[in-house]
Amino acid sequence: MKEFKNIHSIAQGHSLLNLGKPKHPLISVINNCEVCFPANLSNFRFVFDFYMITLKSSLQGSLHYGRNSYDYEDGTVLFTAPGQVITSGDIENKNVLENDGWTLVFHPDLIRKSSLGQVIDQYHFFSYNVMEGLHVSETERKTITDIVKIIKQEYSQNIDSHTQKLIISNIHLLLDYCTRYFDRQFYTRTNLNKDIVSRFEHLIKDYFNSPKNSELGIPKVEYFGRELNLSSHYLSDLLKKETGKNTLEQIHYYLIEKAKMNLLNSSDSISQIAYELGFEYPQHFSKLFKLKSGLSPTEFRNMN
Repeated sequence: MKEFKNIHSIAQGHSLLNLGKPKHPLISVINNCEVCFPANLSNFRFVFDFYMITLKSSLQGSLHYGRNSYDYEDGTVLFTAPGQVITSGDIENKNVLENDGWTLVFHPDLIRKSSLGQVIDQYHFFSYNVMEGLHVSETERKTITDIVKIIKQEYSQNIDSHTQKLIISNIHLLLDYCTRYFDRQFYTRTNLNKDIVSRFEHLIKDYFNSPKNSELGIPKVEYFGRELNLSSHYLSDLLKKETGKNTLEQIHYYLIEKAKMNLLNSSDSISQIAYELGFEYPQHFSKLFKLKSGLSPTEFRNMN
């Protein structure tokens, strides 16, 4: 089993990749062609305590995703949040660091007191899998690379009272552009997305029409992600784009619809119905039912 190796700082990350001392303690832009990953670290799993955004460039051949291929071959952007585990194989075998791409790394301490620090968790793509990376066109690649160049220029010159604000503003701008490009990516994959939505609907209907919910409890968002081989955040974002409801909202919708059927077609007590639906505590069922329907379970049963 591979050992864990925690990389706490940007300086430690530079040392790991045989780079020189970073020019700024909390942020760095690395040219991927300069990286030399030591062979003696191949038996480690790494946990980085900072954010990483990596542009892979010069992809060869068609880009395949699911059953489809796409023409965005000018680069793929991968996102990693602090605390996520990366194996050396992810770097070596998947060529995460290659050719003329770049990697932007920044520590949470850089943005902790800023507005970006308050909203960075809303950029769900930091929790996407490698297979769910952002595939950019030549124009998109140039746009984000130009922003990264500005960031590097800011921390490379004499640091003044404006430096940190401008760096953070440009990171924020970079993430907003990536959000736009992910929206484009969801849009261009309409057929694939509909296939995933169809498979999700089959899974959730099967779950609630079988004894699973009473035996296993209310399904978790992660359950559907695993079944569809997608990260839970990516699946939620995809469902939101295609149906207007994320995964949790979909679960609650089917749960309440099942509850309404049980309330109107049986004389079971509210507590018994709650347990059959997978709730550990009946009061949690009553609270959710009222939140979603505007009525308590008893009121709904009496009105119908």
